[in-house]
Amino acid sequence: MLKRAVIFHHPQSEGAAAFARQLAQEFARRGVQSVVADAWDAAGIEPIAEAGLLVCIGGDGTVLRGARVAIPHSVPLLGVNMGRLGFLTDMSPRDLFNHIERIVAEDWRLEERMMVRGDLTDGAGSPPREYHGLNDIVISRQSPGRPIYVDLRIDGARVARYRCDGIIVSTPTGSTGYSLSAGGPILAPTEEHLVVTPVSAHLALGRSLVLEHASTVELRVTSDYGAILNVDGQDDLPVASGASLICRASEHTTRFVRFREPSSFYADLAEKLEFQLSSAMNQRA
Repeated sequence: MLKRAVIFHHPQSEGAAAFARQLAQEFARRGVQSVVADAWDAAGIEPIAEAGLLVCIGGDGTVLRGARVAIPHSVPLLGVNMGRLGFLTDMSPRDLFNHIERIVAEDWRLEERMMVRGDLTDGAGSPPREYHGLNDIVISRQSPGRPIYVDLRIDGARVARYRCDGIIVSTPTGSTGYSLSAGGPILAPTEEHLVVTPVSAHLALGRSLVLEHASTVELRVTSDYGAILNVDGQDDLPVASGASLICRASEHTTRFVRFREPSSFYADLAEKLEFQLSSAMNQRA
């Protein structure tokens, strides 16, 4: 039986915050202790260590934030969609209340997702900085119209030198995100491959590369105008010319609480992409 839960909500959604408080009351009626917190508030991170469940109420950004702060504790994560598409969320608020008894009883299926780790070395002798993402780690240009140069090595062997807007190193989960919009392939979310996708590559191999689980990716960046490192679309960190980013499968994983069967992934994805296309066409009309 579930004893403790942490409930994250998006900081700019009053509806998500109100629903989080309502869920906490439902948990309390069933003897489950819970903490409600803004997903970006450090005060909500500490209780995760003792929690049996992390509920993320909002959109994909809230889920990505929850996955990263839950890394040391391997707490199961349940995403509740109050955003638009919700590629990472498993249910709507109504679905959650329909499943509340099963949630309290921990009558769920766990789905393991790989994460990507990046170690950034600035070339000035400083210790590497370590980052983990559920979707992707991206090196990209900082100034519009000013491409960066990226030397790509895979497992120590030189592959190409890109003049490009950026390079995406994504997980299977992230293959439906930025990588997809840049022309990358869609992978089943429980696969264990990294995908390297160049963004607007000039006169170089412009196709995505799907790597083995144990492969290591090294990106060495050269730019007179600056570059940035982005993790899961949530952090923009300056990258100096000459810096090196080494990416590999993370030693951490994200454990999602699921109630639907995994066979619904492609049908659900097609429905969400069709909805996104219809919305875009309606906005243009």
